[in-house]
Amino acid sequence: MADYKQILKDISGLICYWDFEGNEPLCSKGPYNYVLIEGNGSIEFDKEDVATRNAADLKEGQYFYIKREDCPALNIHGPEAQITVLSWVKRQLKSYNQCEAVAGMWNETEKLRQYCLFLNLHMHDSADQVCGHISGVGGPTPGQKWCMDAAIGNDPVVYNQWSFAGFTYDSKMIRSYLNGQLDSRAETNPYSYREGIFDGGSGGSDFTVGAVHRLGEMGNNFVGQIGFIAVFNRALTDSEIEQIYKIKKYF
Repeated sequence: MADYKQILKDISGLICYWDFEGNEPLCSKGPYNYVLIEGNGSIEFDKEDVATRNAADLKEGQYFYIKREDCPALNIHGPEAQITVLSWVKRQLKSYNQCEAVAGMWNETEKLRQYCLFLNLHMHDSADQVCGHISGVGGPTPGQKWCMDAAIGNDPVVYNQWSFAGFTYDSKMIRSYLNGQLDSRAETNPYSYREGIFDGGSGGSDFTVGAVHRLGEMGNNFVGQIGFIAVFNRALTDSEIEQIYKIKKYF
């Protein structure tokens, strides 16, 4: 029987992952031990779902964060920067239709965007899909009101069902994945982007889970369960992402 922790350890480039297990569920595992801080009230954990050993249950307005200075390895930036963000999510309906941030360093208020895994981005005639968002400039895409640079998949992330969402960036292309497969969509996935990842410096974005800072406050909330988050400092291959997806029963 495969040990998913060993499989993750054997894949190069792992920074950290959260499976919300053990005596310190908010402390990441892997090479770096970073502790998530609860934002906007105490967050409950769902231990009953058979699809995951444990999961953070985010209600409307709740999120996690790590101060930038406390997670230096997650501060990925530069013209040749690479990244992979993967997560098991069970999306729930919320009272307003707005983009849903899963995890990343992305502060729109201060124009300190770097990278973030989103759902339901409402760009390029899309909604409900996985979106890998990258910014090389921190602010909006030149000539646009918002940052428009994202790989947006084809298939919706359905409500009330566990889905494996993620994206990679290899400094040239952004690719979004759903349930272990590249979720190809003409013109938006894969998405060509050669601007690298913005360097926000010491005053850049915190790492946030379940929301990002926008319009002066935390917003773009994800509502539902998150059973797993992993971040790598390189673009994983299709086969590596499929391999991690196939061990879902251990999450």
